[in-house]
Amino acid sequence: MPRNSNIKKVLVIGSGPIVIGQAAEFDYAGTQACRSLKEEGISVVLVNSNPATIMTDKDIADMVYIEPLTVPVLEQIIIKEKPDSILPTLGGQAGLNLAMELEECGFLKEHHVKLIGTTPETIKKAEDRLEFKLTMEKIGEPIAASKVVEQVEDGVEFAKAIGYPIVLRPAYTLGGSGGGIAANEEELVEILENGLRLSRVGQVLVERCIAGWKEIEYEVMRDSAGNCITVCNMENLDPVGVHTGDSIVVAPSQTLGDKEYQMLRTAALNIINELQITGGCNVQFALHPESFEYCVIEVNPRVSRSSALASKATGYPIAKVAAKIALGYTLDEIKNAVTKKTCACFEPMLDYCVVKMPRLPFDKFIHAKRTLGTQMKATGEVMSICTSFEGALMKAIRSLEQHVDSLLSYSYKDLNEEELKKRLEQVDDRRIWVIAEALRRGMSYETIHMITRIDCWFIDKLAKLIYMERALEQGPLTKELLGEAKRMEFPDKVIGQLTGISETQVKEMRYKAGIRASYKMVDTCAAEFAAETPYYYSCFGSETEIEAHRDRKKVLVLGSGPIRIGQGIEFDYCSVHSTWAFREAGYETIIINNNPETVSTDFDIADKLYFEPLTPEDVENIVEIEKPDGAVVQFGGQTAIKLTEALMKMGVPILGTAAEDVDAAEDRELFDRILEQCEIPRPAGHTVFTCEEAIKAANSLGYPVLVRPSYVLGGQGMRIAISDEDIREFIGIINQIAQEHPILVDKYLVGKEIEVDAVCDGEDILIPGIMEHIERAGIHSGDSISVYPAQSISKKATETIELYTEKLARALHVKGLINIQFIVCGDKVYVIEVNPRSSRTVPYISKVTGIPIVKLATRVITGSTLKELGYAPGLQKPADYIAIKMPVFSFEKLRGADISLGPEMKSTGECLGIAKSFNEALYKAFLGVGINLPRHKKMILTVNDESKEEAVGIGRRFEALGYTIYATRGTAAYLNKNGVNALKINKLEQESPNLMDLIYSHEIDLVIDIPSQGYEKSKDGFLIRRYAIETGVNCITALDTANALLTSLENSEHRTLTPVDIATV
Repeated sequence: MPRNSNIKKVLVIGSGPIVIGQAAEFDYAGTQACRSLKEEGISVVLVNSNPATIMTDKDIADMVYIEPLTVPVLEQIIIKEKPDSILPTLGGQAGLNLAMELEECGFLKEHHVKLIGTTPETIKKAEDRLEFKLTMEKIGEPIAASKVVEQVEDGVEFAKAIGYPIVLRPAYTLGGSGGGIAANEEELVEILENGLRLSRVGQVLVERCIAGWKEIEYEVMRDSAGNCITVCNMENLDPVGVHTGDSIVVAPSQTLGDKEYQMLRTAALNIINELQITGGCNVQFALHPESFEYCVIEVNPRVSRSSALASKATGYPIAKVAAKIALGYTLDEIKNAVTKKTCACFEPMLDYCVVKMPRLPFDKFIHAKRTLGTQMKATGEVMSICTSFEGALMKAIRSLEQHVDSLLSYSYKDLNEEELKKRLEQVDDRRIWVIAEALRRGMSYETIHMITRIDCWFIDKLAKLIYMERALEQGPLTKELLGEAKRMEFPDKVIGQLTGISETQVKEMRYKAGIRASYKMVDTCAAEFAAETPYYYSCFGSETEIEAHRDRKKVLVLGSGPIRIGQGIEFDYCSVHSTWAFREAGYETIIINNNPETVSTDFDIADKLYFEPLTPEDVENIVEIEKPDGAVVQFGGQTAIKLTEALMKMGVPILGTAAEDVDAAEDRELFDRILEQCEIPRPAGHTVFTCEEAIKAANSLGYPVLVRPSYVLGGQGMRIAISDEDIREFIGIINQIAQEHPILVDKYLVGKEIEVDAVCDGEDILIPGIMEHIERAGIHSGDSISVYPAQSISKKATETIELYTEKLARALHVKGLINIQFIVCGDKVYVIEVNPRSSRTVPYISKVTGIPIVKLATRVITGSTLKELGYAPGLQKPADYIAIKMPVFSFEKLRGADISLGPEMKSTGECLGIAKSFNEALYKAFLGVGINLPRHKKMILTVNDESKEEAVGIGRRFEALGYTIYATRGTAAYLNKNGVNALKINKLEQESPNLMDLIYSHEIDLVIDIPSQGYEKSKDGFLIRRYAIETGVNCITALDTANALLTSLENSEHRTLTPVDIATV
């Protein structure tokens, strides 16, 4: 069937900000699909509220709206742009939900807009719990005994009938939000109340618990003619009960017999045919470990997290093909972009094993509960490819960047037999290390399987790694043993630790014996056809499939690894743009990365893609084969920066700013010298190594002080201390993060925090704009609301900032990007941090100023000057718009995490509000992150003593808006004394009615809770914030954020929003 010629202009809905459960996989899929549509000459209109992604770039779509993802905004864009179709299957759950709302209210019909890629009936059948159940019953596909409930009482009744444990799944939510497993009635009531609140339609599916069964997924494609293929099937190492996003996943499945594989494949194809899906679809099954009994867990009628994994695992571009199918093409008419010979109806074949491991945020939230369940907690993931499961697992472990490189990284030696069994029962992110310890102790496979329900095949593979550890420890290290250890992907460093020799000696011995990494191609067809896509993975003991030729200069672009808090998708944006710019400048580009969710690991971004861990040894193996003319590290965040020294030792020139200049910015003494030469002030501070030195430094500076480790990203381990006791606690936490570098103690200044990104060519400096943070200094820049252009600094301070930026860029001999953070107190400007590399604000400032910063930085690195590139140096004229970047948090997913903001970053993503006026931009930004007030006009206000005076002004303004204010005794007394009506409410530990009853009444719009500085002083405050977050109440922990929200509410009569197409900025 040829393309549908009626489709000329398509609106693509993006997935919004990155949150736990909906990460960069939709940016990758959306970018690929938009490019696929543009190839066909379609005019593409994109709506997405996330400024950090490649997807919202003006190169990707014709019209780009970085606007709140709400129905009224979409209606306005549809009226303005008049698209004939909407493609909603690339925006995750957010995209589907919005399309459904537009369809249900009749808006699409009225404006003659069609849904393509799916139909409302399909979405309903797959997403509506009751419809799904009826559909499965109709075609005879088994599902777990279940009932859709809208009242807690009905859930309790049904649970009594089928028995505990019970699984709860809210309808139309993402990443298992609000779901869980209840072991008794008390847990059932708690999860059910929360789930009913989170579901868009107030429905929760209560079903029989099949925890402990195997979880298997099939990624399938279907076109409008009914042709179906399976792209890939995947198996979770963890049994049902752990969200697939938090599980270790293997592709293709390893423990299924042919009968089971074919049975589930047939079921998946039956389901996709019954649902009449056109495009990609993900089907999740639970399979009984001892029999052929199975049931369907769920179906996602859209591109999902697993689609990204299946795409990268097989090389089959699912989103690209899905976009073509949406236009009416059939699978046999679409070319396989990887082989360039076969068509898209060939099922991919894998002659290797793929392992995905989740990247969990517990290093940021030390006090959060580590247990894994049906609600997702991972912020990102890594993927590795090898010829065996053992090798792929070892590569995945060292890709995580969590200071782990083998099954020896966490020790459980001190547990006795009983404690070890108890520990095995805990389902958390460290379970495979516990299994490793149990195997070292000789615990039987059967015992481990009975406790963990993990298949014995996987336990046996872990045991093989343990046998190798033992063989290496016992020695001697023969050529054969070394070869076998490398085939299992043991790093040289670990082999050295086990055999008692140095890493360098292991490497020398390896080279002498001719044991080197070889590279294989991911080609979708197990080498049946010659593929043209240079997408590689490494293994040992095999032939290399790479033809190294040299017809132009080669550059190595180091990616940023898994998405985590502090290092997000922004750095992938920078890596991709620099790769494109190098290619334009005539270089051969080589990307190394291991994140399956991102655009940088798409098959056609660079000339060559190596899907490998970002460790010195893995990078060196590639350098040996490719012999690049240089490597660029300034775009890949801390991951790439950390590899600088290793690359220099390998003899690879670092392109751009020299490594010693990057060191000078990080090294306190060298940097202080540079500041003195430039006559630039900074807050007073000291470098210390021990707790005692830190306390002495803090007392000489005077509290409050800022304590942080040097060389970190995302403010990891950073705290504000107000007493010696705080310092003792913080130094303990910092030392958990592995402390090879000194600790910095600075005087904490209260002022406006200002941020600048600039490009320097060694002579001239270009500053696209100055950004101002709404929250005062002390809250991490990634967590504060950022405004461009800066609104409240004087002309003199602006000139000083421009002057200091130029001086610093020259003093550090910057070639490429530099990011500087200042504190402005009146007209005085202090420097707090300088990073001669890309930062997380680069995508946002590029988009709102229209200046392609990364492209310019890359061209500068390759030898062009800013003047040659057509840019006048200095601070550029501000844009006609005001843009406000608002952080987005995922606290409700992390039980026990404290949500109060400070110098350590906690946000997972961001939204943008862009408008002609400050008030409209601010309103849009709040709307984008889901704060749409007022609803009930009731709020809770509790503040620490230092903030009471400021709280009066805030209380007064809320009262003027008609809010009823509840406060605890101290705050209520102070507010009433100063003329603000506040109702006293009991603290948590006091009798009812107390704060908790109030929050649980679901009638509170907002909690403003300003905690005391220093670590967890008040358990009460912590609990208030957690209860608020878990019941979906907006919670603010900084007065400046509260003031910004008030400004937005006071000016909310401008509710008619004007969408801005940033492709025209």
